[in-house]
Amino acid sequence: MVALIFAFLLVVRAVEGHEILSRRSFPKGFVFGTASAAYQYEGAAKEGGRGPSIWDVYAHTPGKIMDGTTGDVAVDQYHRYKEDVGLMVDMGVDAYRFSISWVSDFPWGKINQEGVAYYNNLINELLKKGIQPYVTLFHWDSPQALEDAYKTWLSSRIVDDYAAYAEACFRAFGDRVKHWITFNEPHVVCNFGYNFGMLAPGRCSSEVGNCSAGNSSVEPYIVGHHILLSHASAVKIYREKYQEKQAGIIGITLDAQWHEPFSRSSKDKAAAGRALDFNLGWMLDPIMFGDYPATMRSRVRDRLPKFTKEQSKRLKGSHDFIGINHYTSFYDADASNSNLSQAAFSQQAYFKDTGVFSTDMRNGGLIGQNVNGFYIVPFGMRRLLNYIRLRYNNPTIFITENGISDVTNATAPLKEVLNDTTRVNFLKAYLSNLRAAIADGSDVRGYFVWSLLDNFEWSRGLSVKFGLYHVEYEKDLQRVPKKSAWWYKKFLRK
Repeated sequence: MVALIFAFLLVVRAVEGHEILSRRSFPKGFVFGTASAAYQYEGAAKEGGRGPSIWDVYAHTPGKIMDGTTGDVAVDQYHRYKEDVGLMVDMGVDAYRFSISWVSDFPWGKINQEGVAYYNNLINELLKKGIQPYVTLFHWDSPQALEDAYKTWLSSRIVDDYAAYAEACFRAFGDRVKHWITFNEPHVVCNFGYNFGMLAPGRCSSEVGNCSAGNSSVEPYIVGHHILLSHASAVKIYREKYQEKQAGIIGITLDAQWHEPFSRSSKDKAAAGRALDFNLGWMLDPIMFGDYPATMRSRVRDRLPKFTKEQSKRLKGSHDFIGINHYTSFYDADASNSNLSQAAFSQQAYFKDTGVFSTDMRNGGLIGQNVNGFYIVPFGMRRLLNYIRLRYNNPTIFITENGISDVTNATAPLKEVLNDTTRVNFLKAYLSNLRAAIADGSDVRGYFVWSLLDNFEWSRGLSVKFGLYHVEYEKDLQRVPKKSAWWYKKFLRK
């Protein structure tokens, strides 16, 4: 199956993005928006009855954030949400994807009315201005209280606690929220939170990184398992108790890179297929088929938890749509290829499990322009979506994140920062390939730029900037439109 898919995809050509694009280039009813996350945007860390999250603790731990900043203030959307909704209205977007902070809405296992009031205000303001809310229930900021009590995603106890939180949100906001996302990028949570130790809670084996605790060969798979069970539980509750009355839909957002075979050899094609299984299939196969990919079962063996028949049944089909966050692509080769530098092949358990060597270089050339570790590879969008169409029977998809950071450094003059031509060209090229994927037959219903504003970019702090709007961190957090904001506005109004 994988070999046949790659045979097809190798003839799928890139669309360069030189064509004139506009909203009219996409199907009627196609949704355009911007995306954000609570910890990256809201601030107000100690206001409104909010409890501490694992990110509050992690960001305040010396050495964890590149520039020493935290999300205590972030871009202060908690106090400036009306201003930010106004920016979106002016831009002409249809929807805004944001996350609910678990520790604001449900901090100690019960509803916090101040937190509910904030999200009610935000949702109502969006709807009043004609913008649909797309709401993520978990975007990495789990309560520190659960971490202290039982290590959160490492314990099966989390399934019931997450379900209670999710139901509280359905009950409070579901009369107005018609698009729910259970989790954002669980693969990243597993790998960067519990394998590499580079994101909260910062767990890993001692040979992998400077972590105080963890087991990189076991914990990522346990965490992923409990996230999947939590997802299935939330979907079951929504479908049985709320969906018919509230008339909404529910899905999950997964991060997915495109993995291009390093060569046309069968080994490298198989390696690229394994990379896709361990990246995308890890979560998507159970949701589509009820179990992990066969490659993961055979390579991870008894370290990969098993689903009961009831769990498998509950997982299979537990989606109305799939959100895809796509940023970059890599070349992938079989790790046994002696022509590749084995010094670059990580000894971390996850990479041993995949047996894949991922690289940005082939025949002396980069796969695409490198912007802060993300490579601009527009054809990756089209090939990824075609892969999903062929492998997973063409599910309904929303591109829930796509974007690139500024190419300028933190000390660049404002004039240079605002002239973000690289981002404009990125958006043109990726949207062109998205349109081509739709023409190929992919059922894509919407696209969200990451992100409306520069924001707190996790372990990189405020030093890396993805916004269509520049944020003046030293000048009262003033929002200043970049060239890309003007371009997106023009694109949406044509």
